[in-house]
Amino acid sequence: MPAPDTISFARGAPSLDIVAVDDLRAGAARALEQDPAGAFSYGTAAGYTALVEWLAERHELAPENVIVTNGSLQADVFLFRLLVEPGDQVVVEAPTYDRTLLGLREMGAEIIPIELEDNGLNVEILERTLRAGARPRLAHVIPNFHNPAGCTLSLDKRRRLLELAGDHGFTVFEDDPYVELRFEGEDIPSMLSLDGDEGRVVYSSSFSKTICPGVRVGYLAGPQETIASIRRMATNTYISPSMVSQAIVAEFCCSGAIEASIEGVKSALRERRDALAAALERELPDARFVLPQGGYFMWVDLPAGTDGDALFRAASERGVAIVKGTDFLFEGGENALRISYSGVTVEQIEEGVRRLAEAYADVRQGSAAGSLAS
Repeated sequence: MPAPDTISFARGAPSLDIVAVDDLRAGAARALEQDPAGAFSYGTAAGYTALVEWLAERHELAPENVIVTNGSLQADVFLFRLLVEPGDQVVVEAPTYDRTLLGLREMGAEIIPIELEDNGLNVEILERTLRAGARPRLAHVIPNFHNPAGCTLSLDKRRRLLELAGDHGFTVFEDDPYVELRFEGEDIPSMLSLDGDEGRVVYSSSFSKTICPGVRVGYLAGPQETIASIRRMATNTYISPSMVSQAIVAEFCCSGAIEASIEGVKSALRERRDALAAALERELPDARFVLPQGGYFMWVDLPAGTDGDALFRAASERGVAIVKGTDFLFEGGENALRISYSGVTVEQIEEGVRRLAEAYADVRQGSAAGSLAS
């Protein structure tokens, strides 16, 4: 069992100290005072009107191109249900978000994993795979500050991926919940914006990472025909999403409070990322990682032969929660782990990495002893 003072590097969520609690409380009060009828009643499956319109304007789309859902994971599931039949091929990144793999497995999809590089999906391997006869229905891509890898898809790769989608007739699912959390480097246009009116992209994002996880508000934006189909699916699933949550998010966005919230989150995340990188370099010099320019996650590779299961157990015994690399891959990742720095303080990061280094040293020592014995 984990120690009682567990330091968790496992959850991809902000800690309460970086949530704009006071602003959110005030925004909630304004939302419920200004539009009690809209907030407390059933709405339509499209979502709370003011929020749909705000999102449409932000993406330079018509409101009919947007649906707001109960979290982005539900939006993802709706899109998979609409586009993927059992046996359909779907391209995913390797590694990728574990819930994506779970959802696609449950759909009966044939998954085509394409490895990641420091600047995102290896489009050359994808192109060779397509030339060899692959016929995917969908390509799922996390373009910014990838979960779990932390990398960002370059502009050239975004453009090439759109070309491949047009040439080979698949939809790009741009899953982008971390886009607002860049704290270094230049913004890169979304594939949705680069696509224009071609209809090759469906875009997903969430307010869980920028406002707070508890609001459970996400959305999809894309071709009107696709969004109309998902709106019908949503109506048949739950009639109306949570109007209270969406009204609060709408007030937070329309009032401009979200911008201050995002800046506060980014400042805290940058400090925590820097602390994590410094601690790994100091305490665990065998670790290799790409320094993310934003987001929540760092993917850490340890030397080949490292027993990830043993490291997970040893870390847990010392009160450190991590996620094994194998959770994000069909095969491989035994010597990798994902560290989330969003929900821990700088002090917890430093102590957690110190404990992790102790666990790693014990695992390596055990492996060496086992090799000598054999």
